[in-house]
Amino acid sequence: MNTATFITFLIYLIGMLIIGLVMYRRTHDLSDYVLGGRGLGPAVAALSAGASDMSGWLMLGLPGAIYASGLGESWLAVGLAIGAYLNWQFVAKRLRVYTEVANNSITIPDFLENRFKDSSHVLRIISALVILLFFTFYTSSGMVAGAKLFEASFGLSYQSALWIGTVVIVAYTFLGGFLAVVWTDFIQGTLMLLALIVVPIIALNQIGGWGEAVQAVGNIDAGHLNMIKGVGAIAIISSIAWGLGYFGQPHIIVRFMALKSAKDVPVARFIGTTWMIIGLYGAIFTGFVGLAFISTQDVAVLGQFGIEVTSESGIQMLADPEKIFIAFSQILFHPIVAGILLAAILSAIMSTIDSQLLVSSSAVAEDFYKAIFRREATDKELVWVGRFATLVIAVIAAIVAINPESTVLDLVGYAWAGFGASFGPIIILSLFWKRTTRNGALVGILAGAITVIVWGDFLSGGIFDLYEIVPGFLLNLILTVIVSLMGKPAPEVESEFEQALVKLKE
Repeated sequence: MNTATFITFLIYLIGMLIIGLVMYRRTHDLSDYVLGGRGLGPAVAALSAGASDMSGWLMLGLPGAIYASGLGESWLAVGLAIGAYLNWQFVAKRLRVYTEVANNSITIPDFLENRFKDSSHVLRIISALVILLFFTFYTSSGMVAGAKLFEASFGLSYQSALWIGTVVIVAYTFLGGFLAVVWTDFIQGTLMLLALIVVPIIALNQIGGWGEAVQAVGNIDAGHLNMIKGVGAIAIISSIAWGLGYFGQPHIIVRFMALKSAKDVPVARFIGTTWMIIGLYGAIFTGFVGLAFISTQDVAVLGQFGIEVTSESGIQMLADPEKIFIAFSQILFHPIVAGILLAAILSAIMSTIDSQLLVSSSAVAEDFYKAIFRREATDKELVWVGRFATLVIAVIAAIVAINPESTVLDLVGYAWAGFGASFGPIIILSLFWKRTTRNGALVGILAGAITVIVWGDFLSGGIFDLYEIVPGFLLNLILTVIVSLMGKPAPEVESEFEQALVKLKE
């Protein structure tokens, strides 16, 4: 790596750690560490939600999928854009209000226990276990993305890159908690957006324009130009179904809970949706233009930058399609700008992992340690339990990611389905349907999680190629309604639901 690139990259990392140290001094209790004291403004909340949502797959996984398979993979972006908007439109305001009414809940398991007045703590424990299970895989996807970045940029072995990336990413989350996470996310989200606008534009200019890029891709494989040709109905449904996942992602919807006021939701929704659409288009164009660009480059020149290529049917291709953004940053830009662009990739990775680690550590501190073992635990004690849980979870996730053949998109897809199918229907029903019961929610969460695991790991072929979030989400929804209709909510549950509706209208 060029010295200027390295120094620029290093300055960025130091800046993120400084934010962690500053926010360490502002983190006094568990509410600060987990939810930032419910003080986020709309812009910070929106960009933090977007950055924590998109992760390394936006700059590595999605461009790589478009590079390898063409525009048929862009259905995934369509589903995500719709799902993100609907989440802001229907869930954000109600969840912000209801979590405050429900005994000022600060985590999703906390909210579900308070919402259904579950004195047995079973709903809280099951919810926390599901969070820890799927976030281990989700965090692993970020570890893989980070390792690929450090491996390609610094010439390290995959395993060495993995552990170095893990240390860097964990450091400021350990120190600053939620406040460090959202403010670094705000900076990272801005950097990601700028990178995804600039890179495809410069690459298009190098090729000669959009027409030349389309012609070059068409010559390689005409199927890459068509969103429908060669893409079956199951594949399209599966891609669009990614949008269902938004309603159940704890690291995203916790931003709704942290807003300063429910009145900030419309502004946050506009900022967040705009950021997402531009970012998704940038990622798609990066992968598409990348295919045309790499096929025309001199192999020797690519080798000088450490970029590995293969030849498939006489076409020059990247050995690892998920490294197309990294390749562009190294080939097209001045070393200082390259350092900034590499920092943008790390931003995408860090902004999601820090959020996942924070939600996971809060599940350990609030939903296990305090709820089961030490109800009298002090806030300072819980904050340190959360910090050490962050370290342990990160190490486990890194061990899962140790296989260099792991792909970012596959790991993200599995975890995304797990959360969407487990929590999505429960969050929606708990906010909109007064008749939802504790037993209904418990059965639904278990049904969604088990369906994703069985469908994704043990079934394949035909209808079973359908993305596991679809059967998991539907089964959860159906069983929650059926079981809820077999019982009746307690009067205090219905009364609190009405209180939330009244406050919502204020």
